[in-house]
Amino acid sequence: MTEGLWTRCNNCQKILYKQDIIDNLYVCPLCNYHFRLGALDRLRLLFDDGQFELLDQNIYPVDFLGFEDQQKYSKRLEESQKKTGLPEAIVTAKGTMDGIPVLILAMEFGFMGGSMGSVVGEKVARAAERAIQERLPLIIISCSGGARMQEGMMSLMQMIKTAAALARLGEARLPYISVLTDPTTGGTTASFAMLGDINIAEPNALIGFAGPRVIEQTIKEKLPKGFQRAEFLLAHGMLDDVVERKYLRNYLIKALRLFLNKPQ
Repeated sequence: MTEGLWTRCNNCQKILYKQDIIDNLYVCPLCNYHFRLGALDRLRLLFDDGQFELLDQNIYPVDFLGFEDQQKYSKRLEESQKKTGLPEAIVTAKGTMDGIPVLILAMEFGFMGGSMGSVVGEKVARAAERAIQERLPLIIISCSGGARMQEGMMSLMQMIKTAAALARLGEARLPYISVLTDPTTGGTTASFAMLGDINIAEPNALIGFAGPRVIEQTIKEKLPKGFQRAEFLLAHGMLDDVVERKYLRNYLIKALRLFLNKPQ
């Protein structure tokens, strides 16, 4: 009768009642560990009354290389779409935050590790162009393992594509806020995730390009404690702030009002 009612915290290893975690915005009530959230759940937490309009849902990835490792890429895509109910690893949504119209993109780690393929890059670029056309601020919530290897060079090209689109957004003097969550790594970090007018992260989020183990093996040295975690990056000037999930919506609203010169 208790199956599925309890879970173990990944950080403190305590057994927790699942509903207590859900009521606490998927944060451990004992140690403040932030569990990973799905893209749609993040959008519901941020938009007014959890209401939003999904955009660009008709763009689907294609296995144009016929890539196959342990499994065909086309099969991986099919399984991820079935598991998440999403066409790709990022969701574009339009709605309001405290009455302020805004575009928010949220990445879905459950879709092939939130990897950035050509469709993810296209949706980021389209969102930036839409923000310019409609004079809207843009927020991107990253949760990604980096560029998608199954699309080869095409996935790497999304780095410059998204960076160029966000540069045009900056030229239009429209705000872009980047929210980095656990994990944000690889080509995602090396492109749009670190290009915000302000870059903020959730507590203890893993953020970096190559993983700590790869770096240690390359430089043959032990890395400092907490290396590539949000608090370490904040202390070394790579982030503007670390914000707990329960404060994130109000933090973003305040930032939007400052950017848009719309005092409460």
